[in-house]
Amino acid sequence: MLSRPAPLWHHSLVGLSAVATIVTSLAGCPPAAWALSDIPQIPGQQQPEEPDSSTAPEPTEDEKSDDDAADPGLTGIPDPDPLINKPGEDQTDADTAEPQKPPPEVIYDISKAPEPVRRMRELMIEAAASGDIERLRALMNPGPNQTQIQLGTDEDDPVAKLKSLSGDPDGVEILAILIDILSTGFVRVDAGTRDEAYVWPYFAEKPLSLLTPPEKVELLRIVTAGDFAEMEELGNYNFFRLGISPDGQWKFFAAGD
Repeated sequence: MLSRPAPLWHHSLVGLSAVATIVTSLAGCPPAAWALSDIPQIPGQQQPEEPDSSTAPEPTEDEKSDDDAADPGLTGIPDPDPLINKPGEDQTDADTAEPQKPPPEVIYDISKAPEPVRRMRELMIEAAASGDIERLRALMNPGPNQTQIQLGTDEDDPVAKLKSLSGDPDGVEILAILIDILSTGFVRVDAGTRDEAYVWPYFAEKPLSLLTPPEKVELLRIVTAGDFAEMEELGNYNFFRLGISPDGQWKFFAAGD
């Protein structure tokens, strides 16, 4: 039996059903997203400008410190160099610096001095012990090599100079000081030169800061405690001293720095 052909309205209905199915499926899907560049600009609205990195404001100090604290890669301020130089540093300065001159040897044994020196010392002690200051005149080697009395007085005569420094008119105090000076240890200075001399007392050539307790006692036999305190402030002995040359001449008698 032959089938009857479908009417035309049936085909139309099928087409409409297919279209409805497609529309329904499209209604369940979300619309595609628009790119920002594709969004149409509203009339009268200005498009925001891109920030210019060249004109960006500088961060504040607080912001910088926060950024530094947050960055674990920062190492901070480097430590300063050590105050103590390592061995070998500044070696050039140490090599060129002049070494300090050691104090001369203090001699108490008069036999270590040349015989002319020992003889002159004995004669000076004998003249001073006599109480007659004129007896020193013959020991002052009158002439071009006369003993230098470096005491800053206006007297031309060497004996008169000694008297002017004494606390008495006869110069007895100076004679007593002379004996005290020659009773101490002595030193040899400027060895091998024309200025070589044996000097009494040794305090004149030794720094007071290096004196031992027994040496301080010996010094206080010559000067007062007040004089010693003043010398310590100045840093050197400034009382009377004398020198005898290796050939036995009384070279000088002086005082001061």
